[in-house]
Amino acid sequence: CGTGLSGETLREEGHSWIGVDISADMLRAAKVREADGDLIHRDMGRGMNFRQGVFDGAISISALQWLCYSNDNNEDPRKRLTVFFQSLYKCLRRGARAVLQFYPQDSEQLQLITACAMRGGFGGGLVVDFPHSTKAKKYFLVLLAGPPDASFSLPAAQGADDAMSTAGVSVAGSVAQHEGRRHAKRKQKRNDGRAIVKSREWVQGKKETQRKRGHTVRPDSKYTARKRSKVKF
Repeated sequence: CGTGLSGETLREEGHSWIGVDISADMLRAAKVREADGDLIHRDMGRGMNFRQGVFDGAISISALQWLCYSNDNNEDPRKRLTVFFQSLYKCLRRGARAVLQFYPQDSEQLQLITACAMRGGFGGGLVVDFPHSTKAKKYFLVLLAGPPDASFSLPAAQGADDAMSTAGVSVAGSVAQHEGRRHAKRKQKRNDGRAIVKSREWVQGKKETQRKRGHTVRPDSKYTARKRSKVKF
């Protein structure tokens, strides 16, 4: 919940709220600002320890992506995300909505987050505001807790005239779309016919040049030029 700014908006709309944050300093700042919600100091990667079905909705602002990083060797990002989504699903009433704004580092991190949301039981989708803007671009997971609901629909993304706006795409579809773009990019060739820098063909060409110069080079394998995951599993 940070310093409670989003809680003020909820209060103005007539809702009572409970805020959770891993930072004690943020919670102290919220108290100084006289935030009127209940404040809890907790790591959401360890689960939301609330009674089942107690909340009508949930929001999160720029927090979800931090669960993709390990603070020590004992922390598994995939496990932390799974625990978070499963516990969030449990404490929401059936039919409740959750909107989680976040900033994924790359398509792999986006896939990890959306896959864990589905594994937690949620339906819904991904909305991307201003997808071509460096500063204004924002990702939102718009989730539904419970069985499919015909009345549930994703909001229109800001910058909806942009062809890359993904409002209306399911969580599973958004993952496939981003993965498809990633693989298509790998297959692209430069206009001059040469291989893309750091592609498999490019790496193999560099290795062959080194061999011709008499250098010792490791043999090619299925792992040659394979991109390593940036997320610890």
